[in-house]
Amino acid sequence: MNILVLNGPNLNLLGEREPEVYGRQTLADIEEMLRREAEPFHVELRFLQSNHEGVLIDAIHAERKWMEGLIFNPGAFAHYSYALRDAVASVTKPMIEVHLSDLLLREEFRHHSVFQGLPNVRLIMGRGAQGYLSALRLLADAV
Repeated sequence: MNILVLNGPNLNLLGEREPEVYGRQTLADIEEMLRREAEPFHVELRFLQSNHEGVLIDAIHAERKWMEGLIFNPGAFAHYSYALRDAVASVTKPMIEVHLSDLLLREEFRHHSVFQGLPNVRLIMGRGAQGYLSALRLLADAV
């Protein structure tokens, strides 16, 4: 199975940005944790983090034939990027939307995700880095 793991804006600063909200693990730590977890499932992972919406859209398009599932922490793009929503909807691959914090316990503008309502999307939030592992297991079990 092939899984694309995308991370949106500011997630390159994990470990130093608001550790009380996002934890102390870096994005590299999370990627390594996912690599170890993926081995027994025979899952190939590709990773990309970008602070630029178009780069993430291009990655979804470019990897659409390779990937069989998508783990995506869109960061703040989750609350307003209809262009990313359309990219996810257009490839119709199963996607797990991951957020480190519980969005419902944060500012009101974070309570809604543009990905809600897409039939191929499930949401995991508030589990910290473990949310990525849960997403990997869900996708590996689904295929």
